[in-house]
Amino acid sequence: MADRGCALEAVPLPAEVRESLAELELELSEGDITQKGYEKKRAKLLARYIPLIQGVDPSLQAENRIPGPSQTTAAAPKQQKPRPTNSRDERFRSDVHTEAVQAALAKYKERKMPMPSKRRSVLVHSSVETYTPPDTSSASEDEGSLRRPGRLTSTPLQSHSNVEPWLDRVIQGSSTSSSASSTSSHPGGRPAAAPSATAATLTGPVAHAHIGVPVNSRVSSKIQQLLNTLKRPKRPPLKEFFVDDFEELLEVQQPDPNQPKPEGSQTAVLKGEPLAVGTTWPPSLLAALQRWGTTQPKAPCLTALDTAGKAIYTLTYGKLWSRSLKLAYTLLNKLTSKNEPLLKPGDRVALVFPNSDPVMFMVGFYGCLLAELVPVPIEVPLTRKDAGSQQVGFLLGSCGVALALTTDACQKGLPKAQTGEVAAFKGWPPLAWLVIDGKHLTKPPKDWHPPARDAGAGTAYIEYKTSKEGSTVGVTVSHASLLAQCRALTQACGYSEAETLTNVLDFKRDAGLWHGVLTSVMNRMHVVSIPYALMKVNPLSWIQKVCSYKARAALVKSRDMHWSLLAQRGQRDVSLSSLRMLIVADGANPWSISSCDAFLNVFQSRGLRPEVICPCASSPEALTVAIRRPPDLGGPPPRKAVLSMSGLSFGVIRVDTEEKLSVLTVQDVGQVLPGADVCVVKVEGTPYLCKTDEVGEICVNSSATGTAYYGLLGITKSVFETVPVTAGGAPVSDRPFTRTGLLGFIGPDNLVFVVGKLDGLMVVGVRRHNADDIVATALAVEPMKFVYRGR
Repeated sequence: MADRGCALEAVPLPAEVRESLAELELELSEGDITQKGYEKKRAKLLARYIPLIQGVDPSLQAENRIPGPSQTTAAAPKQQKPRPTNSRDERFRSDVHTEAVQAALAKYKERKMPMPSKRRSVLVHSSVETYTPPDTSSASEDEGSLRRPGRLTSTPLQSHSNVEPWLDRVIQGSSTSSSASSTSSHPGGRPAAAPSATAATLTGPVAHAHIGVPVNSRVSSKIQQLLNTLKRPKRPPLKEFFVDDFEELLEVQQPDPNQPKPEGSQTAVLKGEPLAVGTTWPPSLLAALQRWGTTQPKAPCLTALDTAGKAIYTLTYGKLWSRSLKLAYTLLNKLTSKNEPLLKPGDRVALVFPNSDPVMFMVGFYGCLLAELVPVPIEVPLTRKDAGSQQVGFLLGSCGVALALTTDACQKGLPKAQTGEVAAFKGWPPLAWLVIDGKHLTKPPKDWHPPARDAGAGTAYIEYKTSKEGSTVGVTVSHASLLAQCRALTQACGYSEAETLTNVLDFKRDAGLWHGVLTSVMNRMHVVSIPYALMKVNPLSWIQKVCSYKARAALVKSRDMHWSLLAQRGQRDVSLSSLRMLIVADGANPWSISSCDAFLNVFQSRGLRPEVICPCASSPEALTVAIRRPPDLGGPPPRKAVLSMSGLSFGVIRVDTEEKLSVLTVQDVGQVLPGADVCVVKVEGTPYLCKTDEVGEICVNSSATGTAYYGLLGITKSVFETVPVTAGGAPVSDRPFTRTGLLGFIGPDNLVFVVGKLDGLMVVGVRRHNADDIVATALAVEPMKFVYRGR
């Protein structure tokens, strides 16, 4: 650093360049810039003056620095001689800087004063009067000039801007003195100026500022900003940010030593009843469809209603079979791209049908299965920039979907581009659209047969799931899982041929799809589909259809039961005596018990039996987990659990009394599905088995669960390939389990209880709460202003 600028001493640099160089020197001395950065910036500043170094104009070398104005005191001109251009201000060279720092340190030592620990202006320091800034006209005077007493107070300063930065540098220089290089002197300096000259120079309106170039007495705003930053205290430690005005430290909440802890024994894997062996199951769902379509062609399969509650169409099994065959033949033989078939077995196809058209959805779904294509049911996009459809577009893109099936009426309602074609939705891949109404399909030759195989490991369909973050993923369900799910539901619910099922749920996913589209076909059942628009107009419509069709089973949610209670006044001619199962699809939600109890209280006098209400628990990954069964199907009596909410917040089960205000009453969701194994594992970390009085995540091992998140291998392994272990670390099974996302425990009679969902889990301190409880509390408030179930 000692040789910086030696070649430039003969070059007349403009004041702004010298100022920039001085700023660089300051940054380097303070450690705010590296040596490499300094050299790079310095070279950039001097690039335009490089030619002058080789040959300097003598006239330019003789040019003097700009003198101060005439207002300078009379003594100043006598002492201030014009500085030649080759005399560079040497104060901020590393050797002089080191000398200044050493002098300041020595002075502090003599006075036995503690060194300042924070960056602050020394103008407020008690010893400020003992320091004198070095003479601006000299760059090589000895360190004794730093120790002359009384120099600063001998003259009233007009501005602190000339003095304070230098004093700051003297004090702060201790942190940068280690970077000093040589202490040898350099030529070109002048003898020290007289004290009067120093005073006159400092008090003049225009002075040589601390940066070694002639500038106005006011320091430039950039330098002042830098100095203000340097004077600011260093950033406090992180913990000091959590100290309030009263300096009370907000510490992380520590676990309460008196908090309840699980005390029970370790749970074991709960095994469901085996699937019936003697039953003559069809080899596949498509085999069942072919059987009913050819032997029972006139048997009703699905009845669709309009928004007025009238039956507008009944699809028979014969029509379902023939239409699905036509669609399969069209998909495989009539769609081409560049003289090549557009689709090949295993390709994914989107199904875009409104909730008011279950008939065409069913044709599209089974047509894809017959053609060995993978249907991906999605919602109808409402606008081109619908936020929800963007996530669906990500799903379609990751699945490689290139074709969408829809109806003529639905396509007319979709947003259109200027060309008249269906508009490209934001985030969606390019899609071809096929209308599958009868006139658009081709009848296959009599000797043509679909290529569909028996149930195997191949993907049957993909069901979308929306996570709490808003992302949409696709859960793949294999043909083997599809068949196993239909068999298990048939056995658990006791379905039989020609039974009527009233379905209020969405037929494209979850229980509405599993019961109302898949299992119903296996058993040749008749499904009456209630559109959501009809429920909005007439919440009692599903009860009226149960009565008029003498339905044996109904598939609802607790909201449907709640709405029907509000609209049932004046309805005296309805009867629910035909029902043997009222399946509550969201029976795992904490608020469902309120709707179930209230519904039973009102409709028990109209033929509804208490044992008919059958809550169930399910998840997109594990499909149906558990379902309550009536006594005639071997189910134990229903149970309720009154649990301490305080205990639940610590993940422990503590039975309480219903009279208290801090309890949560939950109902069982029945027994494990036939053919399934269930265990409860800890929510976080290694999936150890929970204790009997501990809340954990329910995991299922079954041939009837989903198999993966399509295209997402990472999260697939963590969810679909979990290996629960005992406290000793031994795996509980040689087969992996699927995480359901349901939080609960196994109660008496091997009944499953669910107290929340992992997606709704909220951890506050060391306590766990669930978003479902908030909904439960809101729904539990009656118009009479009291809280139901003591929440």
